[in-house]
Amino acid sequence: MTQPTPPATGQSPSHPAAAPAPEDLRLAPDTAFVKTLEHFVQKADVFAALAVKHKIEPYEAFQHLNALWREVAESGERLAEPAPAAQPAALGLSTAEARERLAKYGPNQAAAAKRITLAARLLDAVKNPLVLLLFVLGSISYATDDVRSAVVIIGMAVLGVTLKVIQEAKADTAAEELRKMVHTTATVLRDGQQTEIPMAQVVPGDMVLLAAGDMVPADVQIVRAKDLHINQAMLTGEALPVEKTVRPAGEAAPEGETGLGDPAMCFMGTNVVSGSAAALVMATGARTYFGGIAAKLSQKRVETDFDKGIKNFTMLMLRFMMIMVPFVFLINGATSGDWMGAFMFALAVAVGLTPEMLPMVVTVCLSKGALAMSKHKVIVKRLDAIQNFGAIDVLCTDKTGTLTQDKIILEKYLDVAGREDCSVLEYAYLNSKLQTGLRNALDLAVISSGDDATSAIDPEHYELLDEIPFDFMRRRLSVIVRDKRTGKAILICKGAAEEVFAQSRDCLQNGVVSALDAEHRETMQQLVHDLNDDGFRVVALAYKEVDGQRHDFGVADEADLTLMGYLAFLDPPKDTAADALATMLAHGIQPKIVTGDNAVITAKICREVRFDAGDRIITGDMVAAMSPTELSEAVESCHVFAKLDPMQKEAIVAALRARGHVVGFMGDGINDAPALRAADVGISVDSAVDVAKESADIILLEKSLHVLEHGVVEGRKIFFNITKYIRMGASSNFGNMFSVLGASAFLPFLPMLPIQILVNNLMYDFSQTAIPTDNVDDDIVKAPRRWRIDDIRRYIVWLGPVSSIFDYVTFFILLHVFHAWDNAALFQTGWFIESLLSQTLIVHVIRTDRIPFLQSRSSLALGMTTLAICAVGVWLPFSPLAASFGLVVPPAHYWGLIALVIFAYMCLAQIVKTWVVRRIAAEG
Repeated sequence: MTQPTPPATGQSPSHPAAAPAPEDLRLAPDTAFVKTLEHFVQKADVFAALAVKHKIEPYEAFQHLNALWREVAESGERLAEPAPAAQPAALGLSTAEARERLAKYGPNQAAAAKRITLAARLLDAVKNPLVLLLFVLGSISYATDDVRSAVVIIGMAVLGVTLKVIQEAKADTAAEELRKMVHTTATVLRDGQQTEIPMAQVVPGDMVLLAAGDMVPADVQIVRAKDLHINQAMLTGEALPVEKTVRPAGEAAPEGETGLGDPAMCFMGTNVVSGSAAALVMATGARTYFGGIAAKLSQKRVETDFDKGIKNFTMLMLRFMMIMVPFVFLINGATSGDWMGAFMFALAVAVGLTPEMLPMVVTVCLSKGALAMSKHKVIVKRLDAIQNFGAIDVLCTDKTGTLTQDKIILEKYLDVAGREDCSVLEYAYLNSKLQTGLRNALDLAVISSGDDATSAIDPEHYELLDEIPFDFMRRRLSVIVRDKRTGKAILICKGAAEEVFAQSRDCLQNGVVSALDAEHRETMQQLVHDLNDDGFRVVALAYKEVDGQRHDFGVADEADLTLMGYLAFLDPPKDTAADALATMLAHGIQPKIVTGDNAVITAKICREVRFDAGDRIITGDMVAAMSPTELSEAVESCHVFAKLDPMQKEAIVAALRARGHVVGFMGDGINDAPALRAADVGISVDSAVDVAKESADIILLEKSLHVLEHGVVEGRKIFFNITKYIRMGASSNFGNMFSVLGASAFLPFLPMLPIQILVNNLMYDFSQTAIPTDNVDDDIVKAPRRWRIDDIRRYIVWLGPVSSIFDYVTFFILLHVFHAWDNAALFQTGWFIESLLSQTLIVHVIRTDRIPFLQSRSSLALGMTTLAICAVGVWLPFSPLAASFGLVVPPAHYWGLIALVIFAYMCLAQIVKTWVVRRIAAEG
């Protein structure tokens, strides 16, 4: 599938369609009329609202709107003018050209992934080594007439295949969610005429016309723009619109302005906030940024740390089987001459070598963990993600809503000298509270602060006379109010600092109005610069007295203002953020801030929460200039990445995984979807967009690092309980089979009947069913836990032979104390009992890295299960089932000797285990 690549790099992408000159792109008369009419309607809405509230006389509204209507009328009269004889050739493609390009480039769809059939999904799922091994074991169990075991084992394999197919189908659902989001039409120029067409029919080279409210239909380059502002939040995560402008012909993109940051490029799926433009289509469908994200979601999910661990363990057991089983078969066949009996015995050995209850233990552990995590506001979508959750040693997260409150607040209201001034808050409150347009996050923050100070600020003392609405060209908004107590009328202007500076003549300082000279301007600009450097978003406030008899004010009145002060806004850090980050580090997890916000604000928040950014803050422009090797080094030493686009987030996650880290990624936007899929664990929140939730493995009901911490701890407990079964089962089974190999070489009979091996194995497996309920030592959850196949191999290689040593001691006792050379049934019964009791009790040694029973105790369920299996094992030789299983009653003094052997085995196993744990820790 095509990799999404930025459609704009250092140079504009080349395309057969040449960009027309701006003078050739005048709007058609009907479009010009519609735009003028829209402006009139917007203004009429404002005055209608004022008239309804009795804040303006209807006749005054009529006077103001009458002048605007004359412009509408003039534009309408031009509709009757005859059209030019010929349209400039540059105005769009011809219908024939568009048809050819549609055939060449395909439909303009967000993702055009080939639909995977159910049969293909099933085949891919069955090719998994663990699934194949389970089918083989099921067949072996059936061949040895153990139908019940065959049904259970094959059932587990079928369950695993079904879950995998369902999960992959959900990935297609995520891509479909993206495709559903883009189902609109586009206005293009075809054959010199404006034409409304389905977006799927837009082709490279088309000339599209954009206006406020339109969705950008493809990746386009601007060739004409007027006050164009685009909301790119879905791709960058930034809530504020960005301005787009025309790049002069022949001029390369400014250094650093590549990809989503290119001011001359607009991208599919973003929308026009204000202004209008004509743009040339450069990329459509899967070749767009948006289409690239959808394509990523349709791709096969990356193999996680859990998947690799299971696969490696399966391959390890297969290698052991390939060595042990043929040896057992050949030795038994050669010594006994009964090759069929030897074959059946070798098959039983193969079953005994493999922890066939692993799928059940894994599933139960994960299911129990999912229930436990749900109590901590963590919902698990994909069960095997729980283990990865506990294994993560790097967590990539956005700062918004995680480290910060995700709410803009008014942090400071200052006079021109930088001192707190309540009158600045009062005037700002009047500006935001009384304006009738759409209030943005900054207005809401001002109103919230003003409402908290209602004893000092009462808007009822003022009446609104007029307002000059905000637009992205002026970047300011003014209200004209009359103080009912004094009758004085005041124009209050709030907007971008540089725009308000430009309209100010004086400044108010310590209650005195003085001229705004060059020195004052330099001081004030420095104050704003310092606030910006400290991560604040700064707005300036100015005022002037006006004629209260007027009700019709315009942009021209925003002149000769008196600068009053500044408003400093911030999305403040959460009170719990610093402690949560420290807790993450204490648990062995390195947080990394990966955000689309700018570096200055990100650095400010990091300082507030005492987060170490590492060597330096890396920006998206720096990432774009890095080679893969440089990026690999940067992700290791740097912990804060700012101003990133979606593909850069994914690249950072991939680079961290390539260095051997288990990576969690926390995101809630469409721009986070590729990184969510690329991580070992994708973490989203309940309030996230549907695409992000579909791409995630785990959903948090609360966007908090503390909630995340509970999930990580639970994941580590689950993983350790899973590895307990693997360590115990693999090492014990290996030891038993090693004993079988040796015994087969010198005994004239089978050391244990095939049915006895299967019963022994089944009873031992049953004793392990309580492992998911087992307690986990506190020190285990303090550091990330992940699959290390070498550690499992050490347990097998060192603890397996310890088991065999005491098996051979048991052989010696049976042969030389009880003279079982001529009594095969007694030998087989004696070893059956010792083998079952020793591997069931050794669970309590291997389940902990500490001293069992004294420093660490198992759960009640595991303890009771162990006692029950041991009791059944002792009872079987005396039971009515004894003859069916080939068991006889052992001599009375056998029990004391076996108890001594098992105690010595547990003591030596504890010594060897302690040595192995220390060696693993030293090399870890």
